[in-house]
Amino acid sequence: MAERAGTDVRAAGSIDPAASDDRRWRLRHLPVLLGVSGVALVVAAVLGGLLAGGVGAVGAPIGVAIVTLSYTLSTLVIAWADSVNPQLVLAVGLAAYATKFTLLGVIMSVVASSGWAGLVPLCLGVAAGVVLWTGTHIWWISTVHARRVRGGEMSR
Repeated sequence: MAERAGTDVRAAGSIDPAASDDRRWRLRHLPVLLGVSGVALVVAAVLGGLLAGGVGAVGAPIGVAIVTLSYTLSTLVIAWADSVNPQLVLAVGLAAYATKFTLLGVIMSVVASSGWAGLVPLCLGVAAGVVLWTGTHIWWISTVHARRVRGGEMSR
């Protein structure tokens, strides 16, 4: 029997219950991040509407939604790669990152060239989404996850 990261690996394709329990940590933070993003969508729509009218009420939450979708997809893809083989995480993560930024560039270029008045609220929504997601993730890792690790939950 081979040992990998403290988990007994028996045969290729077999499911080890300990490894299955360990997989849950990869996505445990996602509901909190999505909840914060949901609140941010509503706040962005209200603030966008108050500050820039109808285009702001549409553009700002679209910006937050772009970040939420982008970061959620990255989280899922990287969690999948880690569950398959931890050595895939760097390559898959970098590929996801490059793909996301290419798509974001294309989206922003198309929107900018269209002359749509909601471009500035959209950009502000993207910036707010990045700050909120990143800040919430830092909070999660430094408090909730840290307590779980100290409490022995991750030492199984």
